Amino acid sequence: MLDVRRLHLLRELDRRGTIAAVAEALTFTASAVSQQLGVLEREAGVPLLERSGRRVVLTPAGRTLVTHADAVLERLELAVSELAGAREGIGGPLRIGTFPSGGPAIVPATLAELARRHPALEPMVQEIDSARVSDGLRAGELDVALVHDYDFVPASPDTTVDQVPLLKEPMYLATDSAPATGAATRGDTLAELLGPWATSPWITARDGTTGHAMAVRACQAAGFQPRIRHQVNDFRTVLALAAIGQGAGFVPKMATAHAPDGVVLTRLPLFRRSKVAFRSGGGTHPAIAAFVAAARTAVGSTGVPPRCAVPATLTATTAHGGCQWQRAVHGAVRVSGGVGGACWGGLGKRLGVGARVA
Repeated sequence: MLDVRRLHLLRELDRRGTIAAVAEALTFTASAVSQQLGVLEREAGVPLLERSGRRVVLTPAGRTLVTHADAVLERLELAVSELAGAREGIGGPLRIGTFPSGGPAIVPATLAELARRHPALEPMVQEIDSARVSDGLRAGELDVALVHDYDFVPASPDTTVDQVPLLKEPMYLATDSAPATGAATRGDTLAELLGPWATSPWITARDGTTGHAMAVRACQAAGFQPRIRHQVNDFRTVLALAAIGQGAGFVPKMATAHAPDGVVLTRLPLFRRSKVAFRSGGGTHPAIAAFVAAARTAVGSTGVPPRCAVPATLTATTAHGGCQWQRAVHGAVRVSGGVGGACWGGLGKRLGVGARVA
């Protein structure tokens, strides 16, 4: 009989590539991982691993067994979910991962909704890059996570993780001024919108992140290689740097609630998609299903979190609470005066501006 825990180790070796990486992720010693994989080979009766230089790689039989391990572990996750559904009430710890910009925009409202519906749940949140979520879920460090992908950087296929859609939002170009020539309308191409900034310095997320890859590939699709000056992951910092002329950068609609004075936001034909991820087979677990429902309530029926509606339909300067928003040329929205995002909610209500943007 093949041991499920050893099958899990084999699958992690297939995903992570080295015994050392498996040991670190699962808090084992490398020698313990090697020993358990050796036992699994004896249980299987065929070689599962072979040496390739200083590393071990899976044999064809090993890769076949990983496919079956995926199915076995998914069924076990489904069994755990169904057993949890047989209990009365939803409670206990729920380990939640989130990408940084999802923290202030989605997580608090989601946790408030969870607390209202299921007060016995104990949510525990940690920030994590979307690229690391699959590892965290498989290792049992997370139960559920908010993840995202971008145009030009789609999520890599992963049979060990299931995802459900949560939010689709447009991306904006953040600069300190509108381009001197040309027009940026809904039908403009990426090359036309980004081209005027081809020789400008750029602000991107840190190298190795999906945000960085999206920025570089979007610029390349527009016909140029970005000259990167700053690498920061916080969109509020991107907006602040753009506002003082330190470069052009990309921000999702969700981040525009924090736009500082002087920044110009130009909507782009690019999108970011936020999703809820969990271990394959775990979607019916009551706590996971409760989180998904609460997150969807948090983003609202329009699919936009509170205070994230960009008033791009304005045709004239409008003041509210000391904050001025005006429809600038080239389809951009200019922010001037006041305290940035602090007046978003009231301004949207006063002007009847909802989730629609130009």
